[in-house]
Amino acid sequence: MKQNKTQRTDNSVSLFLDQIEPEQKRKDSYALVALMSKITAEEPKLWGTSIIGFGDYHYKYKSGREGDWFLTGFSPRKNALTVYLMCDLSHEDLNFDGLGKYKLSKGCLYFKKIENVDLNVLRQIIKDSIMIIKKMYS
Repeated sequence: MKQNKTQRTDNSVSLFLDQIEPEQKRKDSYALVALMSKITAEEPKLWGTSIIGFGDYHYKYKSGREGDWFLTGFSPRKNALTVYLMCDLSHEDLNFDGLGKYKLSKGCLYFKKIENVDLNVLRQIIKDSIMIIKKMYS
């Protein structure tokens, strides 16, 4: 069975965060670490070279593909902060009303700056996403 390309590493999250430029993206990344750590009660772990994940779970698709992934996480990408949620953001239990200025793709939420989103709404989206994942894979 083919493994995910992105795996959890033992690399330092702090060293990674300290290298982020520009400074505002670095500050926003530290704020996301604090938020996600509080929500998950998990320590941040570096996945691959640029994703910070919190917690983990084992998934198995109907196709037979399976692997391990984090419950929630983010990456400070060049164009936006990318928040990794569940694989299907069209799920009716996820409510993005009032979040602010953002974009969505299949499983990711993108925003330029943390000041562009309502942190209370973001907190609830992350909590709801984790709850859905746990229901699906427990």
